Amino acid sequence: MTIRYEINPPKVSDPPSRIELLDERIEQISKFCDGIHVTDSVLGIERISPLIIGAEIKQKYPKLNVTISLRVIDKKIPQIVDFVDSAIHANLDGILILMGDPSPENNYKSGVIPSFAVNHLIQNGFGEKINFYLSLPSKPNFDKISKKVISKPNGFVTQVVHDASQVKRINDYLNPKGFSIIPCLLFPSPKNSRSAQFLNLDWSNYEDNFSSFVLEIESITGDVLLTSPNDFKGALDFLTRLQN
Repeated sequence: MTIRYEINPPKVSDPPSRIELLDERIEQISKFCDGIHVTDSVLGIERISPLIIGAEIKQKYPKLNVTISLRVIDKKIPQIVDFVDSAIHANLDGILILMGDPSPENNYKSGVIPSFAVNHLIQNGFGEKINFYLSLPSKPNFDKISKKVISKPNGFVTQVVHDASQVKRINDYLNPKGFSIIPCLLFPSPKNSRSAQFLNLDWSNYEDNFSSFVLEIESITGDVLLTSPNDFKGALDFLTRLQN
């Protein structure tokens, strides 16, 4: 079983206390999960680099599987290569390469798309040193993700799913082709309800028995990414019970 937990780095403008709080949360959650995924600022809001946060986590907790996100919308290939090289030197385990949105302060777009970046990195040998992942919708059109498949990442991280059939469909198509699948699950909690509404997520079929749902998904893929953007304590309590 591999259970990962997703964390969001503080904004650059946040006070130092936010960094201290993040460190405390990482210390707590690291005892009850197998890995931590550090997000990038997909919406373009400037946050502390996931590379910095991820490197610190790996240094303090070397046995944790540490992955980070990288948005490429405003980065050219040399910048992406430098980022990946730094991640390798920090002994990180994987990078989820995303498009992301432009920064509110800067609308510059490099023209690089995630599948092209992954293909370039793998062709230049970086895939031998670190794992690369691409994102997938919860209900992908397989004909439309051909470029992602051809780029040959190590695997795919889904957007938030709410039904085991979604995961089974993705896994049945991609796993036989050699790809690992990491389904993303949103922890059902009143504090996360706004996130669920934003994602048009229906968690009614699992909110009363989330443990069984997590274990069912994990039995399909062997891997789960848990996100709980507004309820850390609830997610921590849940993972504590799940591991015990």
